[in-house]
Amino acid sequence: MRTGLLGSILLLAWMSGGCAARERVGATQTLDRFHAAASRADEDAYFACFAPEGVFIGTDATERWTVPAFREYAHPYFSQGKGWTYKSTRRRMEFSPTNDTAWFDESLVNEKLGTCRGTGVLRQIHGEWKISQYNLSIPIPNALASAVVEMIRSAPTTQTTQPSK
Repeated sequence: MRTGLLGSILLLAWMSGGCAARERVGATQTLDRFHAAASRADEDAYFACFAPEGVFIGTDATERWTVPAFREYAHPYFSQGKGWTYKSTRRRMEFSPTNDTAWFDESLVNEKLGTCRGTGVLRQIHGEWKISQYNLSIPIPNALASAVVEMIRSAPTTQTTQPSK
């Protein structure tokens, strides 16, 4: 009896570890598809990576986009074959105890912006990992922060985008 119980406990522990590994692969693949679709200017594949309630937060302080608003903004670029390429160079991911929510941070390289950071949340919807929130930022070295803040303060405030509320 004890052997059977111990075997069951070990089997459950092994299965839960395997489940976490499968979830990590699935969530990672969603982020990889997301970046690859943007690079190919594949609008449908890119927006298919988002959860219906998804939000994209851009590098400008005015940018907080719902999926429909972001799609409307991005459509003219994608329809002309103009995407954007962010190459992930490092990614960290953590999962909820139930393995249905993940949060991540990744270092990215972009030709125009250099080193960037992507952070966000994914959740499983009907067995598929979807992006609930993606936040793209440009990390500023602490030694440069005061100068950058001063440039931001002295810049004219013009809103060039129409992000969602």
